Amino acid sequence: METNENPPSDDDDGKAAGIVSYFFIIGWLIAYFALHHSKKGLGSYQLRQTLLFHIISTLVVAALDVIFFYLLFSPDYWAASALNWLARTSIIALWIFGFLGAINGEKKPMPLIGKKAQSMFSGI
Repeated sequence: METNENPPSDDDDGKAAGIVSYFFIIGWLIAYFALHHSKKGLGSYQLRQTLLFHIISTLVVAALDVIFFYLLFSPDYWAASALNWLARTSIIALWIFGFLGAINGEKKPMPLIGKKAQSMFSGI
């Protein structure tokens, strides 16, 4: 009896790892340990990008929360609020840009951080 099922190719695995890696650090860990098979494919490319994205976004959000907390009852509240909104909107835009690239199976670097991520995390 013959089966028509083909094992998934490296590109399929890479695409799945790339997509899952965009869902918080938990998704990145799942993508790295469970779905990542090749150091040269699409999955590695996306894993490198999302690792730097998660690190930067976590640091930026933490810094913004501290700044926003200290300026909460000051006259500079509106400036802090505008900065907070701008930074978080930029993070969301970067995430969407990268996620769409992962869905489409493209090796498209994220603006500002994509090329740096490829050189910083070349071992992934």
